[in-house]
Amino acid sequence: MFESLGNRLNDVFTRLTRKGALKEADVEEALREVRIALLEADVALPVVRDFLESVKEKAVGETVIRSVTPGQMVVKIVQDELTALLGGEGGELNLAANPPAVVLMVGLQGSGKTTTVAKIAKRLTARSNKRVLMASLDTERPAAQEQLAILGRQAGVPTLPIVPGQPAPEIAKRALASGRLEGYDIVILDTAGRLAVDEEMMEEAAAIHALARPVETLLVADAMTGQDAVNTARAFADKVKVTGIVLTRIDGDARGGAALSMRSVAGVPIKLMGTGEGLDALEDFHPERVASRILGMGDIVSLVEKAAEQVEQEEAEKLAAKIAKGSFDLDDMAGQLLKLSKMGGLESMMGMLPGARNIRQQLAGAKIDDKMIGRQVAIIRSMTRAERRNVKLLNGSRKRRIAAGSGTEVQDVNRVVKQYREMSKMMKKVGKLGQKGLARSGFPGMPPGGMPPGMGPFGR
Repeated sequence: MFESLGNRLNDVFTRLTRKGALKEADVEEALREVRIALLEADVALPVVRDFLESVKEKAVGETVIRSVTPGQMVVKIVQDELTALLGGEGGELNLAANPPAVVLMVGLQGSGKTTTVAKIAKRLTARSNKRVLMASLDTERPAAQEQLAILGRQAGVPTLPIVPGQPAPEIAKRALASGRLEGYDIVILDTAGRLAVDEEMMEEAAAIHALARPVETLLVADAMTGQDAVNTARAFADKVKVTGIVLTRIDGDARGGAALSMRSVAGVPIKLMGTGEGLDALEDFHPERVASRILGMGDIVSLVEKAAEQVEQEEAEKLAAKIAKGSFDLDDMAGQLLKLSKMGGLESMMGMLPGARNIRQQLAGAKIDDKMIGRQVAIIRSMTRAERRNVKLLNGSRKRRIAAGSGTEVQDVNRVVKQYREMSKMMKKVGKLGQKGLARSGFPGMPPGGMPPGMGPFGR
């Protein structure tokens, strides 16, 4: 997300910060380029105009122009204004109500609404230990109710039994009754969508809203639809009391204009964003963190949170004990690579690191990507247990067998072995230094230079 916009802004501000002193004309020229970048990113014109007026008011003045680092001050002003544009502080789901709290999901067909319902339900079940019931009110789209039932089984969340031919308002009443009688904490209602905004859909959504009296009405919008997403937000905000926005397919939108426009147009916060197809691919929307990502400053807090989700205390202690003993093996290396994939992959992680755009270009040049991580894991899994514990057993014939079993070449096997040996040396060093040494030497699995686990030798 924001790939093209971030690159354009990065170029503008790199030139600006290289200048020792700034004239008012320098700032105005930079803001003209920012304007073009925002418009090309599909940000709505009124939003761009208001944003730049606010930035210019703060950036063009004696305090900034005559400061010690005027370029950096302009960047900080833009970051603050981007954060404000995206909503200031992050907005969490408001579920403070007598159970069952009702969450109403609205949006166009194809926006990823039904999948988002399952993602939210799974998230509330796993993180907040809530009992959640999902109900599909979509009687228009063929197999829509069956789709939610399948997603419910995948997420481990109950769905309301389907009664063929029952109209949406009756389904909503039955869901609310089941929620009360069966002791659910939350009931999520998935309303019908259309290919475009129409009066019938809006009237149905309004009627269900009046019936269910939800504590949250979330508009699900596809970030890749650009200005259409903004128009959708305006239409729903006018007809239904929307309390928050969920942006889907964030990972597929390089421009990001919808995110920058929708909050201003709808007047409600973006609360969640879908970052992939998996049911775990849902994140809180933090405006200040997203603004930092856009400007190439990274998002270390989100990266640490993602890592924490993937590391269990007991497992971490076992790994630390193995490092201390110097017995880190190829199974441990494969485990670290798989954790990287579960964190959203290399591309997602790179987007959270400061200055990652330059690193990303280097990775692209070296042909390092998530597929390479998959090949590494395949190579390790093609080894016997004895081979994974003792790489000294890997002679020429064994390497040929492993390459054939993993669909790779012998040189690929050699690279993995070389990477493992380098990581193992580092682990032994860290183990001897103890916890303080760990802090000085870096995170286990991160070779010198800050590259992810096992990335170093590839592409050299």
